[in-house]
Amino acid sequence: MSSVPGDLQYTKEHEWVAPAATPNGYRIGITDFAQGALGDIVYIQLPKLGQEVKADAVCGEVESTKSVSEIYSPVTGKVVAINNDLDKAPEAINSDPYGAGWICEIEVATTPTGLLSAAEYTALTA
Repeated sequence: MSSVPGDLQYTKEHEWVAPAATPNGYRIGITDFAQGALGDIVYIQLPKLGQEVKADAVCGEVESTKSVSEIYSPVTGKVVAINNDLDKAPEAINSDPYGAGWICEIEVATTPTGLLSAAEYTALTA
């Protein structure tokens, strides 16, 4: 069974969202369920720093030994930080999807809506 931290919010596309240290910022990544389904991650295409992203639109790509999968932005805003460590060690997404495997931080103009609670996400993946 995959890990679903109760203090995060989720999307139906298997991304997680957490408030970041930056004002109006949200850190995002892919869920434990998603990384498990992908298998060994070997490459990630990160969004660009300063890039404007829209909720539910593709903002990156993750490649595993099994497949290539798109990453969808769970929020609308501007990318203000990216996890450059993933360039050298994309497997961090497999070993620590909610910690060292975070993908980027997005600054938003308004509080995100339409995200799933941990309970709703768990029901979706059950």
